[in-house]
Amino acid sequence: MQLLRSTWVEVNLELIKYNFIEIKKYIGKNVKVGAVLKANAYGHGAIEIAKVLENEVDYLCVAGLNEALELRNEKIETPILVMGSIPDNYLKLAIEKNISITIYSYNQVIILNDIANELKKKAIIHIKIDTGFNRLGFKIEKDIVSVIKEIYNMDNIYVEGIFSHLALKDKDSDQLQYEKFKNLINLIYEENIKIPIKHISDSIGMVAYNNFSMDMVRVGASIYGYNSRKSSLDLKAAMTFKSKLIQVKEIKKGEGVSYDYSFIAPKDMILGTIPCGYSDGIPRTLSNKGFVNIDGKRANIVGKMCMDQCMVDLSNIKNAQEGMEVIFYGEGGPDLLEVANLAETNRNEILAMVSRRVARVYYENSELKNVVDYLV
Repeated sequence: MQLLRSTWVEVNLELIKYNFIEIKKYIGKNVKVGAVLKANAYGHGAIEIAKVLENEVDYLCVAGLNEALELRNEKIETPILVMGSIPDNYLKLAIEKNISITIYSYNQVIILNDIANELKKKAIIHIKIDTGFNRLGFKIEKDIVSVIKEIYNMDNIYVEGIFSHLALKDKDSDQLQYEKFKNLINLIYEENIKIPIKHISDSIGMVAYNNFSMDMVRVGASIYGYNSRKSSLDLKAAMTFKSKLIQVKEIKKGEGVSYDYSFIAPKDMILGTIPCGYSDGIPRTLSNKGFVNIDGKRANIVGKMCMDQCMVDLSNIKNAQEGMEVIFYGEGGPDLLEVANLAETNRNEILAMVSRRVARVYYENSELKNVVDYLV
């Protein structure tokens, strides 16, 4: 395997498949799976993950139209839901590409209906309901049933789904959100409005509340091997972030390392330089408190993390030499949750931070399947 830069992530596609099977067993055969591939599939590479899952999942869920088009351009025909906003001037393109549209504005659905009429097609929509997250969605007000009824009866609109999102503050508030959503569904059902796909749970909701699964769960982190709630799911992390030592040098007691000399060597020591920095997706907040694994041993990050490089203390690494493999997190390295805690963030943010200049190296059944370098 030849890489132009010695910093890359390895993605085990077999584990992506394995996690999907585990999730499907957990939720049961009657609940659909919407695999969330936003943010480049949480850094794993949306195209390759979509190709692995396209014949298995019921839906692919993304944040924006550009992410949906990336998949359509690669001949991915699985239904795609854009969960965020689409500008009015691109609604036509979404309809033409058979992309499902999230609707949270009555004015936009009027525009959408007119465009669909011109195209002589039905626009597929999922109505977003704000049950308390206070992000996107129709608020549940006294006229909400009549608004949904008007949308449902529009000639060129197919209301395939209706959904909400849990704030996941605590059990009581989550239950309240669910009950608000369920009560609304009951009210519209009384008006003979039958919407096939009702969904409120993400990965956490899926394991925290089995009875919230409804018709579909939107699964992001769990597809990639992560869930912050305890359950019987046996998920396996699919990504490992790697680099290599590119220089090994001795420094003397009292010498400073990196910007502002935030680290001063307490003794004579061996320092290693790694061609990986915060622009690659390793948080700058790990400066002087994060660590990597080299040859199965811990090496602390010292000095401030640079944009393109960082330095580590090689005191624990016998016979350290240039070219040795470095693991920032994943198989054989630090656990991503510990890394996230040290960086004072969550795992999803770190995964989503993996930048375009970090090559994605894909393995399946222990064999190299593909290498994707977005820059060449």
